[in-house]
Amino acid sequence: MKKLGLIGGVGPESTIPYYKGIVYGVQQKVGKPYFPNLTIESLSTFEVIRMSSAGNLDGLTAYLLQGFRNLVAAGAEVGAMACNTGHLVFEALQKEVPIPLISIVETAKKEAQKQGYQKIGLIGTQATMEEDFFKAPFRKAGIDVVVPQPSERTFIADHIEKELELGIVKEDTAQEVLAITSRLAQDQQIEAIVLGCTELPMIFTGRQAAVPVLDTMQLHIQTLVSAIMED
Repeated sequence: MKKLGLIGGVGPESTIPYYKGIVYGVQQKVGKPYFPNLTIESLSTFEVIRMSSAGNLDGLTAYLLQGFRNLVAAGAEVGAMACNTGHLVFEALQKEVPIPLISIVETAKKEAQKQGYQKIGLIGTQATMEEDFFKAPFRKAGIDVVVPQPSERTFIADHIEKELELGIVKEDTAQEVLAITSRLAQDQQIEAIVLGCTELPMIFTGRQAAVPVLDTMQLHIQTLVSAIMED
């Protein structure tokens, strides 16, 4: 069984379900009470958002790379980030980190392929919606990716940073995000919505979306459990 090194704190609200999902996911596969050996390096989601929004890719790479170096020094044999936005520099990180990194984007793409989707909507932070790092793997797989209108993107990104990252879910915010999803379904004929931020499940859990939801966090957790279990 491999030791996982996880970049957490990006943000805290997703780090907790990552930890619980991984621990109990492994325990379920083992079939008895068991806690896998893992280390979490807690960084700041606000630093990740700030650098990604400013296009400071070198700064973002250096910030996350130091976190992974700390995880490797702690004995991690496989690594991951509990966020989507940090994957803006995933390839640069993988070139420098001496252990395999498990991509949340690749995991989401594989699930979309499995479901046979040809057109999906994407919501997340500003960088996730506007940069190409998330969309490109889907396009290569023949899946069209659409995002909300500019004003809607700003609304989503602002409320992720100012509310969700602080553990706040306001009902009017949730209803507006659901309305944006409905507009994408009606105007763009999307077949599913990808939650391209690991805090967005806070909005969608317990609420009905207009189309099926691809929860990148839960898909990533399942993939990490499998990676830990590999010999």
